[in-house]
Amino acid sequence: MDWAAIGADLREHWVVYLSMPLVAAVIGYVTKRAAIEMMFRPVEFVGVWRLGWQGVIPRNAERMATVAMELMTTNLIAPREVFGRLDPKRVAEELRGPIERAVDEIAREVLAQYQPNLWELLPRQAQDRVLGRIRREAPAVVERLMREVAEDIESLLDVKDMAVRALVRDKAVLNRLIRGTAAPEMRFIARSGIWFGAVIGVVQLGTWALTKNPWVLPVFGGITGWLTDWLALKMIFFPRQPRRFLGLVTWQGMFQRRRMAVARDYGELIAGEILTVANVLEAVLTGPGADRLHRMVEREVRRSIDEQASLAKPLVVAAVGSRRYQEMKAAAARRAIEHVPDTVRHLEGYATGALDIRATIVRQIQGLTPVQYEGLLRPAFRQDEWKLITVGAVIGFLVGELQLVLLLH
Repeated sequence: MDWAAIGADLREHWVVYLSMPLVAAVIGYVTKRAAIEMMFRPVEFVGVWRLGWQGVIPRNAERMATVAMELMTTNLIAPREVFGRLDPKRVAEELRGPIERAVDEIAREVLAQYQPNLWELLPRQAQDRVLGRIRREAPAVVERLMREVAEDIESLLDVKDMAVRALVRDKAVLNRLIRGTAAPEMRFIARSGIWFGAVIGVVQLGTWALTKNPWVLPVFGGITGWLTDWLALKMIFFPRQPRRFLGLVTWQGMFQRRRMAVARDYGELIAGEILTVANVLEAVLTGPGADRLHRMVEREVRRSIDEQASLAKPLVVAAVGSRRYQEMKAAAARRAIEHVPDTVRHLEGYATGALDIRATIVRQIQGLTPVQYEGLLRPAFRQDEWKLITVGAVIGFLVGELQLVLLLH
């Protein structure tokens, strides 16, 4: 090997040689940025037929949301324990105003419909006494209902189904959940490409000086794109526990090392955008358990009417007829159910503080094993990371080809 000739070539073309690690660093950074953006963008498919692209996470929204929410509902949120924090008496007090207004409206409407003559003949004071009695008893009905809901919350609220539907319906929220939680990891991936690429570029420089093989530039470009992507993704998660390498450097996967910060960010996003009180109430009122809730409300309304009419029930039944009396109870129950959504929204302020979903998630994340904790983010990468790495390799190879063309001309 003619070292003198190699040295002369290095001195003559030093700019070209110097550019190699710099270009490799650029390839490392660009391929990382491309991989990151391809994970999240575009939110909807862009292309013709199957020729196109949709962000890895939005495209797999249902699968990723299901995996993430399975972890959450298994290890982070226990619906009965969380909803047990709602004090039925406090709930009844919070809803007193809207319930009284609803009672007035329902009672006047139903009585006017099923016994218009009797209701109209009653003096205003008598009407007010009837309504007042119903209003006074309404909080007790709410308390009974709340206790039953808390005991049977698993059949009324499917937290996993609610969260998955919300994330699939609005894929941008899923993007924010993963990107917001892993923002430092994303920055690390991009920046690590610069340093990994520069190191590989130095090896490329030496290989080119020794061989002058035209394949060196595109092959090393591809290696830079592939290897730097692979290394960055592995360094995010591994090792799960701190390990010392070569007796000099101690390293732990970035995501594992940031558990406290991740717990806060994850809890904030889940509580602020997914398991909000408004979303939970909507899921209870419209989800798979809604019919069961409606039956509970109807039963309580019917029972309340019977209790209120207990002394005068034979007279009431005689006046309106048994069938009409049953129809009246059913009508009152239907109207009560119609008022439920607007009424329970007055609970949001109290329920947000009482449920304290954010603090619950933060506390539970701290108790996860390293493998369980990794599951908060790992599903976003695992299945399709080979595609991102391959794209990085292709971009690196093409940049290497371009570099070779410029060098030869």
